[in-house]
Amino acid sequence: MTFFSPPRRIETTVFTRLPEHFRKPRRTVWADANQGGRAIDSFLEGPSFDRQGRLYVTDIPYGRVFRVSPQGDWELVSEYDGWPNGLKIHRDGRIFITDYKRGIMLLDPASGAVTPFMETAASESFKGVNDLVFAPSGNLYFTDQGQTGMHDPTGRVWKLTPDGRLTCLVNTIPSPNGIVVDQEESFLLVAVTRANQIWRVPLPASGLTTKVGIFSHLHGGPGGPDGLALDRGGNLLICHTGFGSVWRLSPLAEPLDRIVSCAGVGTTNLAFGGPGQSSLFITESRTGTLLRAELELPGQQMFSHIE
Repeated sequence: MTFFSPPRRIETTVFTRLPEHFRKPRRTVWADANQGGRAIDSFLEGPSFDRQGRLYVTDIPYGRVFRVSPQGDWELVSEYDGWPNGLKIHRDGRIFITDYKRGIMLLDPASGAVTPFMETAASESFKGVNDLVFAPSGNLYFTDQGQTGMHDPTGRVWKLTPDGRLTCLVNTIPSPNGIVVDQEESFLLVAVTRANQIWRVPLPASGLTTKVGIFSHLHGGPGGPDGLALDRGGNLLICHTGFGSVWRLSPLAEPLDRIVSCAGVGTTNLAFGGPGQSSLFITESRTGTLLRAELELPGQQMFSHIE
């Protein structure tokens, strides 16, 4: 049964590619476990813009963080012993990284130093943190994916308050990945990669976790939903890695657009930027490319940038 008409198709262009002098394909421990043992030169993730309009991206297998100018020029900010994935810039200028190997880290953009912020939960290691988002209250929400999936639905979503209180909101997710929070901090949307679903996690004033449900089913494929973003109309944008697309769904989960990669199928994460925040920048991780698409609605205000 088909409930909706095919969504509008939007094309992408190549904004910039990882320069050749940063590319040295080889096998890595991370790629052996997560990329079928392929020799890879990078795996870009975690796009996030600073106040100067510069785009930060992470490179998981090589522990690198790059800064890309509005003109598309690349600068290596940091290279360290870690597997950096998600990245968000706090309102005070600190750069937070969800590092699969080491937990929550802090990056000093001036020196490139990366230091631990939260490596464990009550001395127990995380499974492998993936992505993060700040709410207007200052609360930090992040996913703890590890190698979970349909065989092991024990992935977690955590909440960290500004005064340091850490709470596990959900611990039954088969591969939690990208995460966003609405303007009112009334719910989270979480990409559940291996189940090809988006889950909705209510955030009631009581602090209790109740009525977690499925916001949307994706059609399937070899990958699944990865990075998420919201636009100012409350529409959800979903990177469908393995399918080379970004879906845009209405607040009621009606498919509106399919934004199609002009490079590979590894569309992993995304961020709004450019004039008026109306350009969408997408990491295509298989080819080390940053894609760009022009949209009518700008991105939701990133709470980490609120003054």
